[in-house]
Amino acid sequence: MSSSPLPRRHLLTAMAAATAGAATTTQAAPAKPMPADDGPPHKIVYQLNHFEPEYQEAVLNSIGAVLKKYVDDVSIVVVAWGPGIHLLAKKPKRAVAPLHQQRIRSMSESYGVTFIACGNTMHTIGWEKADMLDFVKIEAVGAAAVMELQEKGYAYIAW
Repeated sequence: MSSSPLPRRHLLTAMAAATAGAATTTQAAPAKPMPADDGPPHKIVYQLNHFEPEYQEAVLNSIGAVLKKYVDDVSIVVVAWGPGIHLLAKKPKRAVAPLHQQRIRSMSESYGVTFIACGNTMHTIGWEKADMLDFVKIEAVGAAAVMELQEKGYAYIAW
């Protein structure tokens, strides 16, 4: 036995009419204030975990494109771990393009891009804060830093 959709449609129409009528006879609740703004409307965190120049070029080009599109309306964080951490070191143990290090310095100084090194990876390599470029921040666990940024509304980009 199948039921006709007509009675259900009538029920929904009646419910909508009753709700509309009730709304005109009762006073609306005051609007809740909007939460405080926590910075730019766009937030993005990039994972950097490879040292190959083509990979790093792709990530840096993506960051550049995002900066071009959103200018001052974006917060960008790059979290490096594993082989990707060499890009953030003063004396990398793997080959890193000097131009790439110039680009990240410029992104940090001119556009406020934050670069984070994974303390776990640094410990494994035997590096300390003094081994990293001066603008690099260190978090104990890079993956945890990504998770916490996602919890704050950052979109996660990984290659």
